[in-house]
Amino acid sequence: MNRNENAAAGPRLLKAVLSASLAAALLLGGAWPAGEAGAKPASAEAARPAQAGERQDASAGLTKEEAQRLSAVMELIQRQYYEPVDRDKLISGALSGMVQALGDPYSTYMDAGAAKQFSETVEGAFGGVGAEVTSESGKVVIVSPIKGSPAEKAGLQAKDVILSVNGVGLSGLPISEAVAKLRGPKGSAAELVILRAGRANPFAVKLMRAEIDIETVEGKRLADGIGLIEIRQFSLNTADRFAAELAKLEKRELKGLVIDVRNNPGGILPVVERIAQPFVPKGKPILQIAQRGAKPEQVLSEGGGKPYPVAVLMNKGSASASEILAGALQESAGAVLVGETSFGKGTVQVSYDRQLEGGLVKMTIAKWLTPSGGWIHKRGIKPDVAVRPPALYAATRLSKTATIPADAISDDAKSLQVMLKGLGYDPGRLDGYYSSGTAEAVRGFQRASGLRASGQADPATQRKLEEAVQAWVSGDEHDTQLEAAVQALREGKGAPRH
Repeated sequence: MNRNENAAAGPRLLKAVLSASLAAALLLGGAWPAGEAGAKPASAEAARPAQAGERQDASAGLTKEEAQRLSAVMELIQRQYYEPVDRDKLISGALSGMVQALGDPYSTYMDAGAAKQFSETVEGAFGGVGAEVTSESGKVVIVSPIKGSPAEKAGLQAKDVILSVNGVGLSGLPISEAVAKLRGPKGSAAELVILRAGRANPFAVKLMRAEIDIETVEGKRLADGIGLIEIRQFSLNTADRFAAELAKLEKRELKGLVIDVRNNPGGILPVVERIAQPFVPKGKPILQIAQRGAKPEQVLSEGGGKPYPVAVLMNKGSASASEILAGALQESAGAVLVGETSFGKGTVQVSYDRQLEGGLVKMTIAKWLTPSGGWIHKRGIKPDVAVRPPALYAATRLSKTATIPADAISDDAKSLQVMLKGLGYDPGRLDGYYSSGTAEAVRGFQRASGLRASGQADPATQRKLEEAVQAWVSGDEHDTQLEAAVQALREGKGAPRH
C-alpha cells in the first residue's frame, strides 16, 4: 500500500496515521520507529487545515527572497570552497539543519539511507545494542533498554547519557548521526562511555552488538487466577499478538490482569488504541489529540470493558505509547498503576517523504493528552502504588579489567557492594570503600561459586558475580513491582469502570 494514499485533513482522520513513539533512535537498527508503515501524509499541509493568519499560497514554501539566499550560499560554496563538494551532502545538511532548528528532539530529517533503515525498523527485527535513545540538550539519552538485549545485559538504564562510542564523542550531534556511530554489524564490539546520575565519574561499558528480533508480547498465567501480559513495544503486529495472548488467558476465568509496559519505549498509535479498546467502555475517551490552533479532539473507545480488575506495571523507561495505555486504562477503565513515574513524552510525530528523493522528515505535529486532558510531557505519569525495584536491578556493570583496589574508594567497589548485598553477602557498607567487611563478603561469594577465597575482587570474580546477578534479575521471584501489582489486584484495586 502506498503510504501517501492515506493523506487526510483534520485531526480525527489524521489520527490513523500518527505514531506515539519517541521519534528517537532504536540502537537496534539505528532507525526511528515513529510512523506506521503504509501510512504517511503526503505533505505537511495535508496534515491539517491552514490556520487563520497563515500564508495560504499553493506551496507555502520558500519566498523568492528566501530561495535567493539559499541559492547564493550554495553557489558561493561550490565556487569558492577550497575543496570539491558533494552537492547532495550540502542539500541533506540544509534540510537537516532546518528541522534541527525547531529545537525539538523528536523532529528530524533522514537521508535516503537512514529513511530506509527507519522503514525496516517498524517491521520488528533489528541489529545493534538494543536500547532506544533520544536527544536532550544535545546529549544522547537512553529511553529504555530492550529486554534480553546487549544493552539490558550490560546494565544500561533509562536516563543514562551516552557520551561516546568506541572513542567517538556524541555530544551535540544530530540524533541521526549519533545513531550512525552507535550502529554496527552483529558481533561487532561497542565500548560506550556512560554518565549516570548518582555516580561521580563516567564509566565504560563494553558489549557486542546483536541482531534482535523482538517478540513484542508475552503472556502467562500467575497464581490465583491472575494473568500477566508483557508488551515490550508497540509494533505493527503487537495488537494482534496481545489479543491472542489475552484470549488464551480468558479461556479460563481471570480474577485480574497485569499489563507490564516497563522499559517499553512506545510505538504506533493505532496499535495502542486497539489494545486499549476492549478495556475502555464504549464512548469513553482513550486519549485526546491537540494540533496547533485546533481544539483537542477525543479518541473514543468502541470497546465494552472487562469484568476483572487491571493493573499496569510501569517504570521510568515506559514512554509515549506506554503512557497512553497507562493513562487511558487508569482514567477511563479504573486500572491501578504500579511501579515508578513514567518517562514523560507527550507529543506525536508523523513522517513525510514526498519530493524528498528517498529522504524522510519526521516531525512533531501534535500533543497527546490523557482522557481528562492532562499533558504528561517531561513529567510522566505517577503510579497509584509506588514501588521501586530492588537495588540489584540497577547495579552498574563492573569494569572487569583489573582487581578492584582494597582499602580504597571506587565506583567499581560501590557496584560490587550493591551486587554482593543483593545476593545475600552483606559487605557492611555501600559507599564504595573496599573495607575488610567487603573483602569478607567477597570471600563468601567466592567460596559459594567455587573460586579461590582470596577476598580480592579480581576480573574472574567480577565476571562470576555479574553472571549471578543476571540470573537473579531474570527470575520473577525477585520482582517486587510485579508482586505489588498482584497484591493490588487481590485487594480489589483496579476494578473496572462502566
